[in-house]
Amino acid sequence: MSVIAFAKNWNGKFKNSTYELVSYTKNLADQLNTKLIVVSIGEVNNDDLKNLGKYGAERIISVNDPKMNILTSQVYAQVISEIAKMEGASAIVLSDNESGKAIAPRLSVKMKAGMASAVLELPISLNPFVVKKSTFSGKAFGHVQIDSPVKIISIAKNCFGLVENQVDVLIEEFSPHLDASLFKIQVLEEEKQTNKVDLADADIVVSAGRGMRSPDNWGVVEDLAEELGAATACSRPVSDEGWRGHEEHVGQTGKVIAPNLYFAAGISGAIQHVAGISRSKCIVAINTDPEAPIFGVADYGIIGDVMEVLPKLTEAIRNSK
Repeated sequence: MSVIAFAKNWNGKFKNSTYELVSYTKNLADQLNTKLIVVSIGEVNNDDLKNLGKYGAERIISVNDPKMNILTSQVYAQVISEIAKMEGASAIVLSDNESGKAIAPRLSVKMKAGMASAVLELPISLNPFVVKKSTFSGKAFGHVQIDSPVKIISIAKNCFGLVENQVDVLIEEFSPHLDASLFKIQVLEEEKQTNKVDLADADIVVSAGRGMRSPDNWGVVEDLAEELGAATACSRPVSDEGWRGHEEHVGQTGKVIAPNLYFAAGISGAIQHVAGISRSKCIVAINTDPEAPIFGVADYGIIGDVMEVLPKLTEAIRNSK
């Protein structure tokens, strides 16, 4: 028996969310008194694979195939299920990001396995197998019992943290048996953003709403983000009005994020927005209205005009450097 963790890479490199996944799954494997197997799909060099050993990955099965550099959920689900059956896996763990949300349901169907998404911690109980997750847009918690022989779970970002556990790493190459018909998607052209922090994986996010009054005022948001090495985001009304792109919209109908530090500048704190940022470790709210709902979820609140407060914050951070 074993527990499998799917280690997603981005252009051949792993991010902290992958290291957190390995940390979590290593602890789960110890609880179940079994071995951890990490599966990597796509081209990743051995030095980067060995970095997973810092977090307890003793054995890594690498599908080092350039054809799989493009994430196709049906292909990845086929590969992971083939390895899981070969290794007799009792649990498969993925990150609850875009790739995990696409792959986990396919795995659940393929393996006739029960599934729980956005899990927040290690199992509450092993027999029966029960995990905790957030429900109702983060306003409550649910306990999910999985009774199938194979369990599939995806873990929420920043739910567990990085736990170093250096081990010797064994890397094995694996070539799955895949039908050519699975490779239906072709990428003809790529346009990549440069010099911009990815919102989904950012540790710090500077977000703003209609309190900015105009898209022409967004420079003060970007200045603060640049000083902090942060990603920028916005509320839904801002993206709906075309002030910012929809890729920056965070909230219940946008991206759900969990940074270590989240600035909400000129954002009232509608429940739909709070649902997308409630798992942030620390929230700093800036608003002229002392009764704004955002102050109810903020760790720190600043009552003031964002056009005055943000430049002062940026200057203070710049001076502190």
